[in-house]
Amino acid sequence: MEQNYTYILLCADNTLYTGWTTNLKRRLASHNAGTGAKYTRPRRPVHLVYCEVFDSKTEAMRREWEIKQLSRKAKLLLIASNPYRNKP
Repeated sequence: MEQNYTYILLCADNTLYTGWTTNLKRRLASHNAGTGAKYTRPRRPVHLVYCEVFDSKTEAMRREWEIKQLSRKAKLLLIASNPYRNKP
């Protein structure tokens, strides 16, 4: 079964970007190459600061939506409580 990732990136302008993917390494590379989301293109480089793993696309997309509803302060608390430390 394919794993699905919900992630938060820290952009060069100190903003946060939240997304989901099935291939975290490839998606991070595309964000930094300028072929990722429109939001991250002018804000490179980006750094992975948070990640959660799910068994289904639906779960990952739901979690992405939940995180996007959070304030910046709440996102920073989430990152501080469980930062991305290990590569998948």
